[in-house]
Amino acid sequence: MKLQLQITARNFELTELIQGHIREKAEKLDDFYSHIMRCRVMVEVPHRHKHKGILYDVHIYMTVPGGELAIKREPNQDIYVAIRDAFDAARRQLEDYGRKQRGGVKRHEEIPHARISALFPDKGYGFLTTIDGREIYFHENSIVSSDFKSLQVGTAVHFSEEQGEKGPQASTVKVIGR
Repeated sequence: MKLQLQITARNFELTELIQGHIREKAEKLDDFYSHIMRCRVMVEVPHRHKHKGILYDVHIYMTVPGGELAIKREPNQDIYVAIRDAFDAARRQLEDYGRKQRGGVKRHEEIPHARISALFPDKGYGFLTTIDGREIYFHENSIVSSDFKSLQVGTAVHFSEEQGEKGPQASTVKVIGR
């Protein structure tokens, strides 16, 4: 970390042992994202609950290039569990933040679409023509949310492609707009 770690407690005193545990967890965050500029950890006991006893609440605020990450988990009766859960969540957020900065965020492919170019209703199959001009076979059983007999040449569809025995074929075909 470029700046010093700040640990605060609210409504109770933190022991040296617990502060050392928090320091260890905070130092490990550098392994997941090395550009943390500031890290503030606040451990508090919001109120004493009649039935659940003392609950420990851990908040972590990290300043990173381009923003601040805030972590808050559910309170726990065991302070070590509350600290572990908060730092696990912080690690996941730092990993996600690092992936976004590197451009490694998964992007979903666009669902391919095509138009029905030929139908053979008596034989139960047809062909799609994609935007790039490829012809893809489909069977009447691959139609989703529609009836094969109601299809017409020129209808726009979304499809999932797979390799069949004789070339590309559509495993699912869905009429656009239905």
